Order: sequence, then structure tokens, then C-alpha cells
Amino acid sequence: MDLSERRKHWKKINTLTPQKLALAHHVLDEIREGSDVMKALRSHPLDEGGYLTKAALVAAYNQMVEAGAITPDKVLLERIRMKPMRTLSGVTTVTVLTKPYPCPGKCIFCPTDVRMPKSYLPDEPGAMRALEHQFDPYEQVHNRIRALTNLGHPTDKIELLILGGTWSSYRRDYQEWFVKRCFDAMNKINEEIYQKEPSEKNAVGTFNIAEAHTINETASHRNVGLVIETRPDEINPDEIKWLRHLGVTKVQMGAQSFDDHILEINKRGHDVESTRQATALLRAAGFKIVLHWMPNLLGATPQSDREDFKKLWDDFCPDEIKIYPNQLLANAELYEYWQRGEFHPYSMDDLVNLLVDIKPTIPRYCRVNRVIRDIPGNNVVEGNTRTSLRQDIQQIMKERGTRCQCIRCREVKGKRVDSASLRLDDQIYTAGFAEEHFISFITEDDGLAGFIRLSLPKAGSPETGIPELDGAALIREVHVYGQSLEVGSEKTGAAQHAGLGTRLLEEAEKTAKENGYENLAVIAAVGTRNYYLDRGFKRGEYYLVKRI
Repeated sequence: MDLSERRKHWKKINTLTPQKLALAHHVLDEIREGSDVMKALRSHPLDEGGYLTKAALVAAYNQMVEAGAITPDKVLLERIRMKPMRTLSGVTTVTVLTKPYPCPGKCIFCPTDVRMPKSYLPDEPGAMRALEHQFDPYEQVHNRIRALTNLGHPTDKIELLILGGTWSSYRRDYQEWFVKRCFDAMNKINEEIYQKEPSEKNAVGTFNIAEAHTINETASHRNVGLVIETRPDEINPDEIKWLRHLGVTKVQMGAQSFDDHILEINKRGHDVESTRQATALLRAAGFKIVLHWMPNLLGATPQSDREDFKKLWDDFCPDEIKIYPNQLLANAELYEYWQRGEFHPYSMDDLVNLLVDIKPTIPRYCRVNRVIRDIPGNNVVEGNTRTSLRQDIQQIMKERGTRCQCIRCREVKGKRVDSASLRLDDQIYTAGFAEEHFISFITEDDGLAGFIRLSLPKAGSPETGIPELDGAALIREVHVYGQSLEVGSEKTGAAQHAGLGTRLLEEAEKTAKENGYENLAVIAAVGTRNYYLDRGFKRGEYYLVKRI
């Protein structure tokens, strides 16, 4: 079943007929009275066979609330929400892809498909949605928000994740137009003048992105994080300013390896020093840093990968990582090496053992976003085809009595939080000419309720060329966990509304002052500006700043 057929099928089974609406009312009443969701659904079969889906149940709930048939019930909505894990980290992520565009990289492991931006395949989930909407940024964001809303998720705090090739290699007028149209979708503005891509002759500045940012500060879908992906050799002070102009707060980079020989024979096109300099400059400018690491590259062995992984925590120290085991694909140059017998993918046992060994070594200040690319197995010529690798690894670690202490594994997610019993912890480490403070609130069972990243630049810190950062301590991230709640809403026992963010800011300010800093700067996402302004920060050109 192709994408269009699947969507038609999904639409059919979730269309609300009068019978389905009546059944949904009965099901919702039973759930409200304490019945298990799936049991209640199974108790009311449809005349044509089968049962209501949770998506149909959420749609019925929304329709009945709008009609006044039932009163809004956030506890009920939380119980029937589909895939609650999507928003259990405190924000709702919306992923969009840029159009196909030439990439400066010549990596032999990277797949090439003329329909997609470099390194992406058309049957990956996010890529399928982008292709369906012809890579239009407005349509991608608008439809994803609508879909998430229909699944019962709050969508007022959006982390926008822009993927596709190397962002920095795209024309800047296209970049600005793309981001502006994403904000138009979050702002619910669809101005016809901005619907078409800029022409080659259009000057940068044609699109008033500053105005879109201002509108989003109080919009119904506020941007609380803007993420792009690029290469280490594209990062420089001019690029830093441009990213802040767009509103970017987090940068993903493909480090891939920390061995120059491995990078060279895989035709990566940059060396380890480029990654070191890029991460140091991004840190000095307050960005959150995500590094991609690839085991099983040409020339690597499971043992050399174990040693290579250790180098991640020597000066680079990313805030988040994505582990992407190299997968052999027929439309990548590496396929020719395999045909000649010069490359062999790791066996499943070797790969799993490698990941089980390295995962417990990840520092508590880092979050592991992925341990496998979401590439359908039919694309893989030889080697791992499991997209459930994370779950497999967790199970083996449990059997071995080891555990991962990364942020994702310790998030409180939907658990109740007793703010009075939380312990304050300050983990200090050095990275990129900065003293980093990972200040966090920990529950009695070692759950992570919230944290703040405070960076104190030291001698040798790269020059950003941004005056408002001179001599300032930097807040790079504030994050409070738990199910994403609507702005201004409250929920008993929810970490997001226990005042933890304010308490973390106070602790960061105190730490900065004790270390001799007189100014504090925060790399605020557009939709979080008012939060910081309400806490004493003032607007700068690229950052919000506060005199300590």
C-alpha cells in the first residue's frame, strides 16, 4: 500500500459517521467513569466490523466539545491521546524537509535520490510527508500541526526541526523564505505574496521574518526551538549571526567520526579539527549542539568505534547525539566498495554489543535522540534492518544489569512530580573553552524533572563577533519535562508548571555572579521571549540580556 492509498484508508476508517459519533459518546462516558481505554473501545464494535480508532475517538471528543455536547476534560483527553510519547518531553516537535538541492559533501555512505534532499529516502516517514506536500514549508507545518491536534496533542509549544542536506549550502533567500513560511503556518497566516519561492534575483530581506517572529511571540503555536542541520566546515561567525537572524537555537552537525583517516577514506570532506572549532564556536554563541556519530564506517571496526565514541566526551561534549549506524544502501557509493569486497557491514550481534557497551558511558548532561536511522529495511542491502534497535538495546542492558543515564532515559515524562522532594544538582565539565554547568532538578528515584545549561566562557573562547555576548555568561537551554501542557494551563504534579524553570534561572544567575560575570545572555527561541522578558531580561540584537 503506497502513501496515497494509506492516507485514503486512514481517512476512511476515521471518518465520523452518526453511528461512530454515537458510539464514541458511549465510549468516552465509560472512560470518564474509569474504564480502560482499549477495553471501552472493544466493548462497542462497529456495524461494519472492527472498532473505533483512538484517532476517531479524539476527533469525536473535539467535535462534541465544539458542539457543546460535552464539557472540555483535559484528563479525559490525556487518556485517549494517541502516541503520548511524542509530547512527553515537554514540547511538540514538527519536522519539515527542504527541497532537493546540491550538497557540498561527497560522502560515500550517503544515499542519493533525485526526489529528495541529500541523504534522505522517499519512504522515510518524515520524508514521505514532505514529498506529499512538494516540500512546501507552510503546508508541511500546517498539516503536521493539524494532524497532531487531531491525535489529541497540545500544539502551542512547537520545536521546529528543519532537515534536508546541508542547510548552510542553500541560498540564503530560500532559507529566509522557508523559515518565514514555517512561521506563517505557526502564526496561521497564509499571505499569497509569500507562497512562491524567491527567484534567483530576489535580494535577501524580501521576506519580513522579523515581523513573523514578533507575531509568533503571542501566537497560538509558539516556536520554542528552531533546529537546522549542517556540516562543521560551514560554521563561522558570519553563519552564526545569520542563524540567529533566522531564529535558530539548536544546530545539528554530522561529526560522523573523530578519526581523520576514517573521515578521509569515507570522503567526508572535513577533518576532526573542523568539528572541534565548530562546536566551540556554537557553544560560545549559546547554541545547543547535536552531533551525529556513525559506527561501521569504511575502515572502522567494533573496537575502533568503541575508542572513537570516547572522544565525543573529550572537549566536544555535545548536548545531544544521534547515533546512526552506517547502513549499506544500493544508491550510495559505498555499495561499490561492498561489491568489490572492500566493505562489510557489522553483524547484528556485533552492532548490538557495541551499542549496549557504549550507551551506559554517555554523560548525564547529554540526550540520545536516536540509535538508528528510520530507514525501511527494504532499502538495506546487507546488515541491520531493525528500526526497533533502541528497544532491543534497552532490553539487553536490563538483562545485563546496566543502564543508560542520558537525559532521555531519565526524563520524568508523564510521572507526577513532588517539587518539595526534588534535589538540585550542578554537574560541571569543560568543553570548547567554556566551563559548563548542567544544573538540574532530580527526583528521589533519579528522574530528571528539569535542567538549565549555563556556559561560562573562559580564556581562548572563540570570538563570535556579537558585542552583546562579550563578557557574558550564557544560558543555552532551559527545559522542564513532563507531558507538554498548554501555555497558561496547570496540572497538579506536572513538572512543567511547578515553577522549576524560574528556580533554575535563579540558580544559573547566582552561579554566574559567583564566577564574576556581570551579564547574562540567553539564546531564546522566538516563542519563549516573553518568558524571559517577564524575568528581567531585555532585548538585544540577537539575544535577550540581563545585568546581574
